[in-house]
Amino acid sequence: MLVVGLTGGIASGKTVVSKMLRELGALIIDADETSREVVAPHKKCWGELIAYFGKDILGKDLTVDRKKLADRVFNNPEQLSKLNSLIHPEIIKRIDERLEEIRNENPEAIVVIDAALLVETGMHKKYDKLIVVYTTVETQLKRLMTRNGISQDEAQKLINYQLPINEKVKLADFLIENEDSLKKTEEQVKKVFTTLSSLKSFS
Repeated sequence: MLVVGLTGGIASGKTVVSKMLRELGALIIDADETSREVVAPHKKCWGELIAYFGKDILGKDLTVDRKKLADRVFNNPEQLSKLNSLIHPEIIKRIDERLEEIRNENPEAIVVIDAALLVETGMHKKYDKLIVVYTTVETQLKRLMTRNGISQDEAQKLINYQLPINEKVKLADFLIENEDSLKKTEEQVKKVFTTLSSLKSFS
């Protein structure tokens, strides 16, 4: 089994690349989906979030309202740090459990861990290879402003929450530039997947 980290700057197109890799045959473990799983009602992490942030972060169905929580920590580094300390260990634990399940079910798989904060959390060190999707900061800003309906200052703050993309690029085994057309991105993804497939045979 080959385990590959996939990350990039916010609004860099990581999700698009993840989808392409899935279509090529990779098994995807999405950290964002996993985060929803670990904060499901009555889970351990759900209770810890309520204990710290209060019940007003919940929706009517008792699920964590991610927007309310994000708004709470957006300009509060202390609360953001607390949130990360509660949720990241649970996400990592669940991903490790899923990897073990896949190892037993499909030892020949190429597994991609899709996570925005893969480098920030140090998770990338555990995996065989790292793919970084990147684009210019200007493109990130434009995409965020359009997608989220926010100002340039707000978009810049979101970018600043993550490690600068050039720092992630330095750590990458594979780089995928997502600045141009989807066709060019897809060509790069196919090349990377072909290389990963050849590496798998030696792992």
